[in-house]
Parts: sequence; C-alpha cells; structure tokens
Amino acid sequence: MKKISAISIAFFGLFLAVLPVLAHHSIAAEFDPTKDFTVTGVLTRVDWVNPHIYWYVDVKNDSGAIDTWRFQGAPPSMLHRAGLLRSDWKIGETVTVSAKPAKDGSKLGFGTLIKYADGHSIVLYH
Repeated sequence: MKKISAISIAFFGLFLAVLPVLAHHSIAAEFDPTKDFTVTGVLTRVDWVNPHIYWYVDVKNDSGAIDTWRFQGAPPSMLHRAGLLRSDWKIGETVTVSAKPAKDGSKLGFGTLIKYADGHSIVLYH
C-alpha cells in the first residue's frame, strides 16, 4: 500500500511539473504569422510580466481619435537573456511597432520590432 501511495505522489508531482509545458502555444494559435502590420504612436505602458510582456501604444486613427494598441512579446526572462531590460523601454516616446496581427481582428499584435524616433530599434522576434 505504501508503494502505491509513493508512486501516486510521484506521478502527481510529475504531472504538476509538466503543466506549464502543456499550456504553452505557438504564436500561430492567436496571431497570423503570415501577415505583418506597422503602427506609429506613443508608448504608454509596459507590463513586464510572465508569461509574456505586453506594451501599449496610443495611435491616432484616420478620424483623429486615439486607439490603444496592445502588443505581446516573449517572456521577460528570455528578453533579459537576450540583453533587453525593462529600463530599455522609453514610456512617452514615439515608437513604430511592427507586429503579427491577432486573428480575431482586435487591436492586438505579436510585436516583432520596436523602433524609436532616434532611429534605434529593438528586434523582438524574427
């Protein structure tokens, strides 16, 4: 009986350990990797959180109103290992963002590049 209980506990622990792997998905689940779009606006917010960072850009639309676009990126740990820090994001600056569009047509994209007005760029996804 003790052997079965120990095996059950070990199996349950292994199951819990692999749950994050099962939850991961490719960008193609939510975004269209065959399309690209670009917007220019003011960087207003960065959420440097797991499992993906998000940043927000206020973009003036054709009627002159402001649309807030949300962009998803890689996890903070991956960006940090690539040399990108939270402090590299310049809130309040004008940026141009290239992204893969959300399949549902919302103002959401998977960010691939952010370019600042001074010309420097941060490549986020190839």
